Amino acid sequence: MIHAIALTGPTASGKTALSLRLSTLYGCEIICLDSMQIYKYMDIGTAKPTEEERAAAPHHLFGFLDPDVPCSAVAYKEAALRCAEEISSRGKIPLFVGGTGLYLDTLMYSYSERVPESRAGKSVLANVAACDPQAMWDELMRVDPASAAKIHKNNTRRVLRALEIFRETGKTKSEWDAENRAPDPRIDISVLTLDFHSRVTLYGRVDARVDEMLRTGLVDEAKWLLAHGYLSPESTAAQAIGYKELLPVLRGEEELSDAVALIKQSSRRYAKRQLTWFRHVERAHRIFVDGEDGTLRAPEEIFRDIDAALRPEGYSPAEI
Repeated sequence: MIHAIALTGPTASGKTALSLRLSTLYGCEIICLDSMQIYKYMDIGTAKPTEEERAAAPHHLFGFLDPDVPCSAVAYKEAALRCAEEISSRGKIPLFVGGTGLYLDTLMYSYSERVPESRAGKSVLANVAACDPQAMWDELMRVDPASAAKIHKNNTRRVLRALEIFRETGKTKSEWDAENRAPDPRIDISVLTLDFHSRVTLYGRVDARVDEMLRTGLVDEAKWLLAHGYLSPESTAAQAIGYKELLPVLRGEEELSDAVALIKQSSRRYAKRQLTWFRHVERAHRIFVDGEDGTLRAPEEIFRDIDAALRPEGYSPAEI
């Protein structure tokens, strides 16, 4: 079995800097855990580690695909497991770093059976949802109240998914997941997730990150991607925060200031979703970046918490 560490958390939480220190002190090699940083040419907009940062420690799966090549979570998992196995064979510790919760979930668990798909059934459900999302949520509350309690009525995609599972299997989503999801026997991951007491503090960091991206050339990077055909409507790059908001600007349809405001808003919302996802990861160690008053903690304090979380799991700098 591969033994690995994952450093996760919302955008702008400081994962890169901490990962470099972890790599140095614990003998780690870093593997990308970000669904956009795996793509070439998308460096500034995805906050990919710089060339200098990547030179400071071995990095894997950063920028290994062209932006127009789709990558499913399963395809990512197989590539990541191969990297982790090679790193372990060298006596090093695989360190997954990034903020894509789905990638982490897919790494940690095996799914023994897929939900049977019924195109006709899905079509019926989708048509009803388009007409009356409230009715769909009410139906979910009737057949699967546990799932309904976790899903907002306006999140029709997730409501549809839960109803589809019940329609095709006769089981609630929670029952299906429990029966078909188990820890992947190939890998054991100690998860460290960066968290914040204050949303204001996090959002301030997110806004500052966007300002820095613009200062260092985000608009020019987006222009290059567009000129080389990587921002077509069906491309992965065109769906990434920071690029999709700039497309109207590049087409002369919108002012840059409006796009910047939208990038910041989208980034803050994404950070909020990331916080929610990672707070539900089983057995994850929550490491707070700020104090209860919202003041940022010193890096040394944060790293002491990381060290305290890792030692009981069998990792110790003194052993490297």
